[in-house]
Amino acid sequence: MLYNYGSINIDYVYRVSHLVRPGETLSSQSFTQVLGGKGANQSLAMARAGGDVTHWGRVSQNDRWVLEILNQAGVNTSLIELTADASGHAIIQVDDHAENAIILSPGANHGFKERHLDALMTSVTPNDWLLLQNECNALESVMTRAARHGMQIAFNPAPLGANVHALPLELCQILFLNRGEAAALAGLDEHAGVAELMDALYQRLPEVELVLTLGRDGVRYQYGAQRLELPAFPVDAVDTTAAGDTFIGYFMAARQRNAAIETCLHEASAAAALCVQRSGAAPSIPLASEVAATSRDWPARDVLRH
Repeated sequence: MLYNYGSINIDYVYRVSHLVRPGETLSSQSFTQVLGGKGANQSLAMARAGGDVTHWGRVSQNDRWVLEILNQAGVNTSLIELTADASGHAIIQVDDHAENAIILSPGANHGFKERHLDALMTSVTPNDWLLLQNECNALESVMTRAARHGMQIAFNPAPLGANVHALPLELCQILFLNRGEAAALAGLDEHAGVAELMDALYQRLPEVELVLTLGRDGVRYQYGAQRLELPAFPVDAVDTTAAGDTFIGYFMAARQRNAAIETCLHEASAAAALCVQRSGAAPSIPLASEVAATSRDWPARDVLRH
């Protein structure tokens, strides 16, 4: 079983010609309101990939509609708390080059109390997975509780904040990072080479599996002396908003069925490549059948060993 202690947001998505500049007022080309939040996106992606996922989260009673979307995908929502607090929300700009800029308000995602965490932990068993992002409060408490219960922890420290540096990252089995997050944790410039980033992170976290997503430059994996590289699938991106979340959900679904790391990387990369060709966050996350069909049509991408 995988439990996702994750955010649930309402996304307000504005399509714009370019990301708004300081002091500028810009008219949007379109507007949509959709389910989002890194936590909800990753649960959706894992469920659509065929994984077994239970979501731990909080959302306003006024936004019950998000539960229907999660349920329809196969996410277990029985432990999501409906609250009088306002739901978390995000204001998202997406420009003509598929780049995005996001303003996030945590809302109910930052309302977890210690007694709530104690209650959630009563359902876990040793070797269950716990998936985390950095959009909910009490992360250190959740991580230490999970470790005491023998859970395996996968952490995506996004959006990266100062709090992440103080977390017990050594308790994690897997860290999912993009280049900026990796550089910040390694104490290096964002333009540092990939090998330098991986070396520095290995020195800090030698027992942790590192998955470094690099967009059009593909993905790197490191665990101990093992280093793998998978080139990206060549696609024209429309919207990159949920690409990382899609990758993580598909990776964890493959990992849950004990697939080889090469398979985890390949399926996750193919799913992310499909995702960026669609608009929106949750609506852009593909089904497993779509990923399988598309992967058969694309040229094989060989995993490189270093």
